[in-house]
Amino acid sequence: MNIRTFLGIFLCFLSTLVFSQNELSGKLTDLNNEALPYANVILLNAQDSVSVVKGTVSEEDGSFLLKDIKDDNYVLKITYVGYEDLLKKIRVKGDTNLKTFKVAPSSGDLDEVTIQARKPRISREVDRIVFDVENSTLSSGNTWDILKKSPGVIDNQGQLMVRNAAVQVYLNDRKIYLSASELQTLLESYSAENIKSIEIITNPPAKYDAEGGAILNITTSKSITPGYKGSVEGTYTQAIYSKYKIGTSHYFQGDKVNVFANYNFSPRKDYKNDDSYINFIQDGQPFSRWNTDFTRETISQAHNANAIIDFELSEKSNLNFSVNANFSPNREFDNDVMTEMRNASGALDSTLVTDSGVFTDQNNVALNLDYTTSFDNGGDLSLKAHYTRFDQDREQTVFSQYFDPQGQRLDALEFETDASQIVDIYTAQADYSTTIGESAFESGLKFSSIESESGIEYMNERRLESLYDDLGDVFLYDENIYAAYLSVSHDWTKWSGKLGLRGEYTDRTGESMSVETINDREYFELFPTAYLQYRASDNHSFTLDYSRRIQRPRYESLNPFRYFLNETNFNAGNPNLIASISNNFNLNYTLNNAWFFDFYYKDLGEAPETLVFQDNQNLTIRNVNQNLLDSKSYGVDITYGLSITNFWYAQFFTSLFRMENTLLALESNNAEVTIDAEGVQAYVYNIFTLSQDGTFEGTLFAQYLSDYLSGSYNLEPMTTVSIGLRKTLWDNRAELSLNVNDIFNSTNTRLTSEYLNQSNSFFSFSENRNVQIGFKYNFGNFRLSDNQRTIDEAERERLRP
Repeated sequence: MNIRTFLGIFLCFLSTLVFSQNELSGKLTDLNNEALPYANVILLNAQDSVSVVKGTVSEEDGSFLLKDIKDDNYVLKITYVGYEDLLKKIRVKGDTNLKTFKVAPSSGDLDEVTIQARKPRISREVDRIVFDVENSTLSSGNTWDILKKSPGVIDNQGQLMVRNAAVQVYLNDRKIYLSASELQTLLESYSAENIKSIEIITNPPAKYDAEGGAILNITTSKSITPGYKGSVEGTYTQAIYSKYKIGTSHYFQGDKVNVFANYNFSPRKDYKNDDSYINFIQDGQPFSRWNTDFTRETISQAHNANAIIDFELSEKSNLNFSVNANFSPNREFDNDVMTEMRNASGALDSTLVTDSGVFTDQNNVALNLDYTTSFDNGGDLSLKAHYTRFDQDREQTVFSQYFDPQGQRLDALEFETDASQIVDIYTAQADYSTTIGESAFESGLKFSSIESESGIEYMNERRLESLYDDLGDVFLYDENIYAAYLSVSHDWTKWSGKLGLRGEYTDRTGESMSVETINDREYFELFPTAYLQYRASDNHSFTLDYSRRIQRPRYESLNPFRYFLNETNFNAGNPNLIASISNNFNLNYTLNNAWFFDFYYKDLGEAPETLVFQDNQNLTIRNVNQNLLDSKSYGVDITYGLSITNFWYAQFFTSLFRMENTLLALESNNAEVTIDAEGVQAYVYNIFTLSQDGTFEGTLFAQYLSDYLSGSYNLEPMTTVSIGLRKTLWDNRAELSLNVNDIFNSTNTRLTSEYLNQSNSFFSFSENRNVQIGFKYNFGNFRLSDNQRTIDEAERERLRP
């Protein structure tokens, strides 16, 4: 079934759904007419008054809503701690609005009455979806767990994805940059009890940098109680190799000063295996087939430390200083590669065996200074300064040997490399927001400067130089970006609108010292954003939005260096990469504040990608950073969350999409080639409350991804099933968790590139299946919310490998 047929069937289903369902609503108060929030509202079968048909929890104002109710007789049961159970016979025929029910205080034994924690809520605002989790069943655990459960978010081997693309994560509108593993480590150490909501911003407004795609913005609750809290925690993971993480956090909140400090240490050993093939083609027929078995073992010892100090200068002014440090010393990669080279008939010609070792030291330190103040007219001013220092040294040794079919050595090659990269990032930013009449205005200025110096040297490279030119090099890269933005928003009775415009002027210079070439580029781009929302009724709303974005090349991909797996397989940078402009459109329909249908179209333009090309003449394969000629995707996302029973909450997400990449085939006479994929991405996340007091919780996560596109590769389907248990102990002072991830070991998948004279594929196997045991102990006044946040800027995103 193609996507057009599916959409036709889906729209027919949607029209039937909109016009056929019944809703049951009402309100709860006590005897003094005060609203009764968070009460259990249960609809029972009238035949036995026991079988549960539907259940929900009353809102802050005491109102409740049950959906998808058939015409019939029922018994409505209301339970709330400290109050008498209330049972009422009701008749549902069409949409039914019940009277206000008054619930009387209990005079009996309160132990027989249980209270249900509020379930997470999803709402749609004019420019974002808000996943409200405060005081909900998700408030235990850590922030990383909440992000993975947010609508439309997929955890793809530790990389958070929205609409088939990597996301940017913000904390209280502050950009977080770390590598995928470092981000996970950081957010796993941040308690979920401090989270108010997660904002999913697929088309970010003008306030945010024009660089990048969708944004996940974490908003936190505010504590006003002085005190101290701390915690120690550890996690043990058993996969092919065992690994562990230990950490400690400390927070003090005074009347005028808040101090936070956190440290995590993550020593680990990781395993990766790739099984690949290349069919070298001549005159349309394969004449040689290479089968390669690649194994990598990685040993690392990562240190992450954060320190934050908040000063309250006055009732309206605050000063914040932050430092974040990530150190990965003595990281070792041990690569073993064996390639069997066979002729067209399948007979073995020769074997290539390569031993390669890579040793890296990487440091990443960031400093941030913020000043915020509020004015009597209601305006707010924020001033920010930021500095990042990224430093990496990498040494590599490669030793290759060729053997004939009888195992006799034919030839050997050996070489070494020594590479380094230093990146300095400076930013300064000013933001001002105010209200004029009934309209809200935001404006701001930002300056960023990036200085990067990279170098690589080759030793014992004489044989290698006969195959490739210009191996050693020093590459200098400087970039300055000047930005300004303005936005205005306004709400009417049924309409909401928001308009924004951001302008960015970029001046960049790349200089290769060995070939004495300078690549200068200056450009100015405008990035408009527009949002329009219409609320037809309480149950139906429509939102249309648009944004223009930019994707700049990663710093490392601009380096014109080669990194060799062996002399026939290497990665190459490209200093001629350019930034690409994307146009993003989205139409949302929200039904009953529970169903969310997002129809989107993204024209990503000449997006920079890593493409793989095989040279059929010289029998080599290379990964090249190159701009696509065109790239686009479109589809529909469907999100729905509901409480199936009092103890079972489930969230569903489905995405039907089509992706197209058009590229210049460098090894096929520069022909234009379009690679496409139509697919389905779906997951269901189940949360089970396994004890009446809510201290024991279970989770079941299942995800499916069909055809998918990555550069010039098509991915085969993948499936992930994971389960988890979490138990809080000693009045929430401690937490014990057990997770079994990728139970069926089916997340790993094959990638294949087949077009024109290109035929290569690999199956990448990583340690996705594992068992993880964690323990956390809180001390001090551990129920305090803290001031933990990050200090990172948008420019740091491009440090990510």
